[in-house]
Order: sequence, then C-alpha cells, then structure tokens
Amino acid sequence: MSNATVTYLVAGGCGALALGAYVGLILAPAWTSYSAVWQRLAAAFLTVYVLVAVVGLGALAGAGVVWFWDSLN
Repeated sequence: MSNATVTYLVAGGCGALALGAYVGLILAPAWTSYSAVWQRLAAAFLTVYVLVAVVGLGALAGAGVVWFWDSLN
C-alpha cells in the first residue's frame, strides 16, 4: 500500500467519523426537537451554521499548529 493510499484512507475515515458525529450529535437532536416538517427543516438548515463554526475552529487550530510548528518542536 502506498503512502498516498494510506493518506486517502485516513482522510476518508476521519471524514466519515466527522459526518457521523455531526449527524448523531447535532442534526438528529435538532430534527427530533420539533414536530412540524417546516420546523424540522428550519432546524436542520440552522445546524449548518454550527457545522461551519466547528469546521472553522478546526481550521484555525490547524493553522495555529502550522504557524507555530517550528517553536513546538
């Protein structure tokens, strides 16, 4: 197995885990909190903002690690 294949497998596994966490921990509780279909759709749409915020925090943390990598070693 080449290094690229391992990288793709790890990235795919992490993506699947993150998607499962989003659906199980954010989207499902928002969906089940309401009974009307339009309320459920609105809640599901608003969870996208939570997803964007979490991805943004992860990107900032990753950028911080890259920026300070020399001083961390």
